[in-house]
Amino acid sequence: MQVPAPFQYERATSVEHALTLLTQLGPGARILAGGHSLLPMMKLRLATPEHLIDIDDLAGELGYVREGLSEDGAAEIRIGAMTRHRALLESPLLAARAQIFSDAERVIADPIVRNRGTIGGALCQADPSEDLSAACAAVGARMVIRGLDGERVVEMDEFHRGPYETCVAQYEILTEIRVPVPAGTGSAYEKLDRRAGDWAVVAAGASIRLDAAGSVIEAGIGLAAVGAGVSCPRAQSSLLGEPPTAARIERVAALAAIEESAPVTDQRGSAEYKRHVAGVLVARALTRAAERAARSAA
Repeated sequence: MQVPAPFQYERATSVEHALTLLTQLGPGARILAGGHSLLPMMKLRLATPEHLIDIDDLAGELGYVREGLSEDGAAEIRIGAMTRHRALLESPLLAARAQIFSDAERVIADPIVRNRGTIGGALCQADPSEDLSAACAAVGARMVIRGLDGERVVEMDEFHRGPYETCVAQYEILTEIRVPVPAGTGSAYEKLDRRAGDWAVVAAGASIRLDAAGSVIEAGIGLAAVGAGVSCPRAQSSLLGEPPTAARIERVAALAAIEESAPVTDQRGSAEYKRHVAGVLVARALTRAAERAARSAA
């Protein structure tokens, strides 16, 4: 029987209350959002917090998907960190303007987990096989992090520092995800797992923005479960300036798989196999993203 180590339980009633509790309780405190990532680690005693601060009551304050504008007036979608997986899956706004999230949510866990798990909890857990970090990296999402002294906004590459590590400090909370959605953009997510809802063997997300002539002016690629970072800056850059033809996409996918992934051999497959799959999935995601971008630009 797997049993967590003893801990004290607190229930926050607002973001400010949660931040105050984090400050008062010190380094041994952890935030509990949906719990589907943290609790299994606690049962295995891979995580042993002294205090759990439950922020489930913050779903009303931080559970939303809505349109917004960036500081420079560009269109974006704002997602509260306590938004459940199910709400992301069922959001007509995301389905219409940021399809990568709809794609990813269809292959995340099972209905029970999707009813409870949150986007903020998933991103902050930063599991190497977690899907939404790769999706956010592909679309160039920005993370809003709040502390008692104010908030800061960081890019995904700064937010995600590696397996189980983010830039969120001990006394801070992730409150919002901001997704740019300029016209002419399409995105997609592809995943290989061993059974429905399982952690990824390999997964890839892609975003493409086309100009009026059909050339790529912005591109993003995110990878999960293959080591290295969550984004592929060299592959992204190599796609810019020309139409996303099949041959060009294949070259970019090979670059991402060879130069910007670092898979390891484990029970899910050999490193060589995972690298091959990464190339295949990046190509598929880019192809679908390009098709969606073309429809968006039409």
